[in-house]
Amino acid sequence: MTAVQRRGPRFTVQGGAVLRGSVRISGAKNAALAFMCAALLTDEPVTLENVPAIRDATSLGELLTSLGATVDRPAPNTLRIDAGEVNVYEAPSELITENRASFQVMGPLLACHGYASSVPPGGDVIGQRPIDVHLGGFEAMGAVVTREGEHFVARAPEGGLRGARIFMDYPSVSGTQNVMMAAALAKGESIIVNAATEPEVQELARLLNAMGAKVSGIGQQIMHIEGVERLHGTTFRVMSDRIEAGTYAIAAAMTGGDVTLEEAPVDVMDATWAKLEATGATIERLGESCVRVSRSGPLRAISFQALPYPGLATDLHAPMAALLTQAQGVSIIHERVFDNRMLYVGELRKMGAEIVSTGSSAILSGPAPLHGSRVRALDVRAGASVMLAALVAQGTTTVEEITHLDRGYERLEEKLRGLGAEVERS
Repeated sequence: MTAVQRRGPRFTVQGGAVLRGSVRISGAKNAALAFMCAALLTDEPVTLENVPAIRDATSLGELLTSLGATVDRPAPNTLRIDAGEVNVYEAPSELITENRASFQVMGPLLACHGYASSVPPGGDVIGQRPIDVHLGGFEAMGAVVTREGEHFVARAPEGGLRGARIFMDYPSVSGTQNVMMAAALAKGESIIVNAATEPEVQELARLLNAMGAKVSGIGQQIMHIEGVERLHGTTFRVMSDRIEAGTYAIAAAMTGGDVTLEEAPVDVMDATWAKLEATGATIERLGESCVRVSRSGPLRAISFQALPYPGLATDLHAPMAALLTQAQGVSIIHERVFDNRMLYVGELRKMGAEIVSTGSSAILSGPAPLHGSRVRALDVRAGASVMLAALVAQGTTTVEEITHLDRGYERLEEKLRGLGAEVERS
């Protein structure tokens, strides 16, 4: 008999959990990764506090080191990045394909050194992540972008990048961040039209300003960046992760529990709170960074769309789908950001969920009695979806390929155990 091949580490989850207690929310993945790339814009050290201890941050640190930067960890969840000795301008393919945020080294390298090369970004397989908005922004500022084998190569004109009016076909978060970083050192003013307005984009703008940049229109769809000659080092704290906070909030509602989220970005999560309340959860704001989520009655079916900010975040689509498998009635989800967010559907079906997916929409009927099964974490958020389902399923669930979960959630099993769940890593 041929042995069954293991797919790396896995979680074993006992169902029937009711989560209670408090959990501290970690730093925001999508902000921290962009901040790490922004450290390439100066030859002075940049110290980032509240960086989540996740695989994506580790792999990006390895990439920065391969470029010649020094990445130190002077304290837990703190990175000190010194890019003063960067002398390599081609990002290693194996690290770029592992972590899509790594493509954001292109803008800083191009602005500082006049040259950058990278393969297309990797990360989760959740549909098309067009990089046209990145490359189009660089070209608008005078760069020549070519495809050389697997690599995209960008070369700045003699004298460096020039400020320009840049229209983005789509308000891409990573595209806005990449172009904004390049524009910070361009000559003259750049205007980004149809910019992403996500909190993580706003925080990057504030970091750049703390480094000496001149970014205005923060949080607006038209941003202005007046280029400066150089940026300097700074110390900056990464905002809390609204996606992690949303995941634990959903877990509290799904299990009929009572969980207090500490250090949560309460004020940038209106869509999450509104949709959870619509399902029957109780949301009690205890302060600017603290919120209590509980549920005692039945879950109600709802419909929602995953949209750019301030809409419900696409990264909460899959976790919300897990919740709605337990709601009474028919729920409908429309995905408006990525074209393949439905990787979780087949895995939840293995556990007994009643879901029909049609293109970028899903129809869920509930409440469905879920049972333990062997499932996979096919991407970061699909992994969160099956973990949530495992908490309420009858019996034991084995979640494989959890390296995806390690990419986006800090100490996931420890935090869940702290709330009363039975989760083991093996």
